[in-house]
Amino acid sequence: MEERVCCNSWLILMIRGRFKDRGMASLWSLRPALTSLIQASQHVSAWTAPLLPRTMATLNQMHRQGKPKVPPKAAGAMFGRPQLKAVILKTMIRKPKKPNSANRKCARVRLSNGKEAVVFIPGEGHNLQEHNVVLVQGGRTQDLPGVKLTVVRGKYDCAHVVKKKQ
Repeated sequence: MEERVCCNSWLILMIRGRFKDRGMASLWSLRPALTSLIQASQHVSAWTAPLLPRTMATLNQMHRQGKPKVPPKAAGAMFGRPQLKAVILKTMIRKPKKPNSANRKCARVRLSNGKEAVVFIPGEGHNLQEHNVVLVQGGRTQDLPGVKLTVVRGKYDCAHVVKKKQ
């Protein structure tokens, strides 16, 4: 286990000679000394650089901070992607939450990763029907519960918003 802590051979021999009867517990008390020795040495091997960073936590700091937290993986239907291709399964009209009143155009789609989701179709009017292919991006509609994706207009089978003539 001592070889994993650092790979400089002279340092390993020094550790083995002085602390062979005390075990690994004494190595933790040596962490600040080991880092200063490695920083002072002219060459740091490729193995020691990632294993012994410049600033190491003391045992008290590690005890206070606890285990390092692993960042959560991207959740949701898109899995952290900016856009996904989708196929429309059904178009529908949804009613918004109070106090708003309208008919919001939505569609149930199957994303290219296999998940199904409800998407909002922005703009006035649309040409979408079943089996059309659309591009979907993140962006929730605040007054529609459960609708967290929107269709990108002007991509694939979804036409641009038609400009009204005056």
